[in-house]
Amino acid sequence: MNCTAVCTHEGKLRERWVRPPLRVKRTPPFIAESHRFALSFSSTVLVVKVLEDRSDDGSYYGQIAIAILVIQDIAAVTFITVAGEEPPSLWAFALVLLVPAAWLLRRVLDRVGRGELLVLFGVVMALGPGYVAFESVGIHGDLGALVMGLLFASHPRSTELSKSLFSVKELFLVAFFVVIGLQAIPTWADLLMAVILCVILLPFNFLSFYLMGRLFGLRNRTSIRTSLALSNFSEFALIVVAVGVGNGVFDDNWLTVTALAVAMGMIVSSLANAYSLQIVARLDEVLPAENEDRLRALDRPIDTGAAEVVVLGMGRIGRGAYERLVDRGGLSVIGVDNDHLVVEGLKAEKFNVLEGDATDHEFWHRLVVGGTARTVILAMAIHDSNTFALEQLRIAGFDGTIAAVVQRQDQDAHLTRAGVHTVVNIYGGAGAEVADAAMQLAPKRRPEDGAGHLGG
Repeated sequence: MNCTAVCTHEGKLRERWVRPPLRVKRTPPFIAESHRFALSFSSTVLVVKVLEDRSDDGSYYGQIAIAILVIQDIAAVTFITVAGEEPPSLWAFALVLLVPAAWLLRRVLDRVGRGELLVLFGVVMALGPGYVAFESVGIHGDLGALVMGLLFASHPRSTELSKSLFSVKELFLVAFFVVIGLQAIPTWADLLMAVILCVILLPFNFLSFYLMGRLFGLRNRTSIRTSLALSNFSEFALIVVAVGVGNGVFDDNWLTVTALAVAMGMIVSSLANAYSLQIVARLDEVLPAENEDRLRALDRPIDTGAAEVVVLGMGRIGRGAYERLVDRGGLSVIGVDNDHLVVEGLKAEKFNVLEGDATDHEFWHRLVVGGTARTVILAMAIHDSNTFALEQLRIAGFDGTIAAVVQRQDQDAHLTRAGVHTVVNIYGGAGAEVADAAMQLAPKRRPEDGAGHLGG
């Protein structure tokens, strides 16, 4: 064999044995564009926190935001699962047994106590039947945790379980940021790139969510508030970029850039949502008016009809006021609340109640001009919401009676100076009411019994 043949033969051997290892680490074609995909997601932790702080998690725009987050989470978990290098094993079909097993696990949840036991139960379900079971058959464990959450979603205690686990999720998120921060020290170039990502992508995300809302028949205010809540970067972006770095698609510094962008996006979103009412009012003035006939039924302005009294906020205080006015006053009353579940529950109990957002200017126009209400009770849980409602009543020229509830003394003085006719502190009469109830339940004491005493 001559030298040329030997070299050719060695070249073929080298080609045969050197190239295959390059194919072992397969990178799905969509990984290369995954950073753009990841930065289009919104932070579930931040959005839920914003909605809870404003008591808007049950509002119409809050429900829309949460629905979008659920779709994003499903897409995120699917992405992580597909991005795995190993296909699932045949034992993955055995995971269908989780469906009948869920019946037994739900019975266990019925008997689990509150506090630490409930948190422990949720963590065990997510890590045991969820994460570990799916990982053992070659499917990403995040999908298993999501499936376990879906199996418990219809349980009566699902809301309580979710709230108890939220603090754990926040702890893991902080730990994740700390781990990312310890891996590298950001440079000025990384910071500049993160600022550029925020300047370009955050307004683009806001505009995309707004146009999508208008396309599906939402009014300007609903679309804007939904867009403000969702205009941030998700912590999922860090996971996607970490997968890309592990596959050699991204440089290591992209993980630092993404972490900075996510953190700055959360700060910008928090500040924007703190002034959401002012931002919505300004944008609502310049945006073109919507056609009411094309709006969704739940997002159309409402009319109070022939009601004499309007109760804004149908929580425990608002419901108590409604029942007292109807039972003892014999008045025609209508309740308004922005929580869909509360409204549906009250309708089932034959309450005259409507779903509406008391921070909506069009809502106030229809409420005052189109109805016959002469009394408005501000019974919403947040003082700023009651204050905003009062301002809208004054702007509309409402000259009837206004009553409001407060939780602090300074709020009482504020509303009194603003012209509210009656202000009631919900804690003011609590002590007297407890004492009256105790005296009614206490047995009559005979004179010969002498003074009561404690102890043996």
